[in-house]
Amino acid sequence: MASTSITEASLTAALKDRLKATHVEVTDMSGGCGQSFTSLIVSPDFVGKNSLKRHRLVNAALKDEIAQIHAWSAKCQTPDEYAKEQAATGGNDGPPMDGTVGGKVDGTTQ
Repeated sequence: MASTSITEASLTAALKDRLKATHVEVTDMSGGCGQSFTSLIVSPDFVGKNSLKRHRLVNAALKDEIAQIHAWSAKCQTPDEYAKEQAATGGNDGPPMDGTVGGKVDGTTQ
């Protein structure tokens, strides 16, 4: 990928295309500068894989994009895991927001 601006939309499209993701939520945690993202990725490619293998798949799929940003975190689930969690939380679960203040990385401007 060329050195273009990484956005929530570009990451979402890449994950859906490269990992056959059925559900993707990407949140820009950096206040709009495109340097820190968190995500929830649901893909059948994760079935039968542990957390480390799932994250390796994501990192490989987004190798060029991740090289251009400062921080990336991902919550990876199979479609069945996602459905069970949605039922348990009433649909109120999304990308991890650890280390944020109001969903933004503390100390960023914009």
